[in-house]
Amino acid sequence: MPWSSAHISWLTKTDDNIKSKDGKPIDVYKFSHTEDDKILTAWAKHFRNHYCLDSEIDFYREGYKYSRSEYLSNIKFPDQSATPGPSIRAGDFAEILVADYLEFILNYWVPRTRYGNKTIRNESTKGSDILGCKFYNDKETINDTLAIFEAKAQFSGTRPTARLQDAIDDSVKDQIRKAESLNAIKQRLFEGNQKSESLKINRFQNPDDKPYTETSGAAALFLTNLLDTTILQEADTSPHPNSKNLSLIVIHGEDLMNLVHKLYKRAADEA
Repeated sequence: MPWSSAHISWLTKTDDNIKSKDGKPIDVYKFSHTEDDKILTAWAKHFRNHYCLDSEIDFYREGYKYSRSEYLSNIKFPDQSATPGPSIRAGDFAEILVADYLEFILNYWVPRTRYGNKTIRNESTKGSDILGCKFYNDKETINDTLAIFEAKAQFSGTRPTARLQDAIDDSVKDQIRKAESLNAIKQRLFEGNQKSESLKINRFQNPDDKPYTETSGAAALFLTNLLDTTILQEADTSPHPNSKNLSLIVIHGEDLMNLVHKLYKRAADEA
């Protein structure tokens, strides 16, 4: 499906010159959202379709006798208030925004299969957070790239935390989870009648015989007032097995948790 990208214009790279403890540059972006109904409506649809395609909602909701909005709010989306619903919302939002960054800014193909098959709405989906693929040409070369990113968020609280280090540490686990995550994406694409897209995953399932470039990423998203550059500079990537090809991304913005709740509400109400 065509994914909406207008909201990515709210993401701008800053001039902050920050490095990790081991000297790796940290790219810092400011997310400056506005009350633009056209962009927010398109973004809400984009967001909603990660969990459930608009063409599927009526079939899935029929047995409940829920409205579209009620079905999405009660069955598909993480809960707005009951723990751990809000933290799952923040985490899903962070992952989807980083997926958008990977696709619309870095020009990767990013399969959007992670949230549609959730069986428990107030749980995070297992596996690597975000995977993106880039094909150099129609031949399989070392220049083909698989990017695997981990994302962490802090949209509430009063004290800054080391979310970038958390993302780095979780990224280490991607070396183990990669094969399972690729298989899950391939299977979900196939089940969604996207066979040609599913077959693209083959390229990255046998690196021993068909080597490619693997890029890792750790992203941390913060409320602006919880962004602490001192803590960011304490982040250490040296134990990471792919440290040489590890990107560090920080995104911050104002009133992000309120934005998250508004986006979920709009996504449900405008379905």
